[in-house]
Amino acid sequence: MRKNIKFLSAVALLSVVTISSCKKSFFDRTPQAAITVDNYYKSTQEVQASTNALYSVSWFGWCGKSGWAITDLASGNGRGGSSDIVNFFNFSVTSGNSQLESAWNSLFTVVAQANAVINTLPTKVDPSVPQAVVNNALGEAHLWRALAYFHIVRTFGPVPIIENSADYIQNYQVNTAPIPDIYKFMVNDLKFAEANLAPMMRSGYGTGRVSSGSASALLAKVYLYMQDYPNAKLEAQKVISSGEFKLYGTDITGKTYNDLFLTENNNNEESVIALQWAKTGSYGEGNPQQAAFAYNGITLTGDGYSLLAPTFDLQDLYQSGDKRRKATIMLPGDFYPELHKSDGGYTFPLTASPNSVHAAVKKYVVGSPADNGGFGGRQAAPNNTYMMRYSEVYLILAEAIMNGASTSTDINALNAINKVRNRAGLGNLITINRNYLVPNPAAAVAGAPTQTPSMLIVDDILNERRRELAFENDFWFDLGRVDGFNVTNHPRAIALIAQQDRGGSNNDSPPKRYGDGYVTITNKDFYFPYPAAETNANPKLLQAPVPYTFK
Repeated sequence: MRKNIKFLSAVALLSVVTISSCKKSFFDRTPQAAITVDNYYKSTQEVQASTNALYSVSWFGWCGKSGWAITDLASGNGRGGSSDIVNFFNFSVTSGNSQLESAWNSLFTVVAQANAVINTLPTKVDPSVPQAVVNNALGEAHLWRALAYFHIVRTFGPVPIIENSADYIQNYQVNTAPIPDIYKFMVNDLKFAEANLAPMMRSGYGTGRVSSGSASALLAKVYLYMQDYPNAKLEAQKVISSGEFKLYGTDITGKTYNDLFLTENNNNEESVIALQWAKTGSYGEGNPQQAAFAYNGITLTGDGYSLLAPTFDLQDLYQSGDKRRKATIMLPGDFYPELHKSDGGYTFPLTASPNSVHAAVKKYVVGSPADNGGFGGRQAAPNNTYMMRYSEVYLILAEAIMNGASTSTDINALNAINKVRNRAGLGNLITINRNYLVPNPAAAVAGAPTQTPSMLIVDDILNERRRELAFENDFWFDLGRVDGFNVTNHPRAIALIAQQDRGGSNNDSPPKRYGDGYVTITNKDFYFPYPAAETNANPKLLQAPVPYTFK
């Protein structure tokens, strides 16, 4: 905590004045020397530039490895075996894990960056800058701070609420706050953002930036986690009524779900909140996800490590005809014309079997620089990372309308979930069921492991969210909330995880699954330990949470 408050507060205060106002990039640096907060906020362009780092480099540690290690390996979406991530897969993570430290550092960097804007801009801005410009920048900072805390609290549980990082430079030992207080803090931030951000603009300065609709969408999601279904419904409807967004590929353009994740379609009309990576190919400023996900030979830049591969459990979830499967998961023989364009396209090899599952991740894999207009480089792809998409607003609305019920035939809930299904090429549900049992086909296979469950729990909402948002850092957090808000017992989530086939297979044709991937999880595993370096510096992290005094 000392490292993240004492050091990062200073970094954040400096970074506010070292990002330029250039509309073309979130990364261009200002040419002036020796500028300070006191002489920086002199123009509209400088104020607008003050939030640039919140859209990119501050999130690099989370996106590089720790985010997907936590959310996709723990959730059962992905399988990976490298030493720094495998413990998330089998729930043996300790406080010394390097990816826990990376997640903590990255997310609290975002908090510190946002705090620097929130606490310096109002008093340092030149009177000539229009108030609407100032309010919009403050709205951006409040939204990004809320989003960072949303990730932090769902990963670690009780954590300190830091409203002004500079307050803790000398006294960096801070108590954690109770989880409900952290959610209240996020709601306050998002209400401020909702009231002060401009509507979405998809040209000029506004390209890629968050809007009032972005704040409403994230607020709907936060309310959903709190099981405040009436407010989640209200905010989701507000987003839909705003007209700021629409589902991509549901008009005559011919675009598909797969096109959402191509560089050429960055900041499309479905993008609600997205990280804006540089196109220069510079490590630390470009999107690091492709390097981790891509199968060897796809990127042509020397990376592509297949550190994460889709589990059989996730593969089995996609129904025949679901357009999202091929856009999310590569199976042997799949052809992709957008990869290796100069060679006429790319076919995933029939013999490929990263992590012994005969499949690779496709989502966020965009190929070589030549496939992306000459942009990108090693461990630095130029495609955006979604933090929230419009399709999720419909899924939130469907769940909010159900209001905690286990089944629903409400026409508005069905219309919402079916919009997402129809875009994927699937037919309409006529009933939404959230907790029913079906026979497990794997249990009937001769030689199935004894731990293979004979029946599977099925949840239409959860399954649709999983198919739609796989590898977008979400499903682990969904599992953490299925038993309620701020609970210590997770029987339903534990049962869902226990039925997952996370195992590998041999190289037969077709491959024989080993059934060796069933895992055991306990209630304490739904939050990860604080990094050891942080508890050593701030022992108060290990004490009981203290109610937060709101300003």
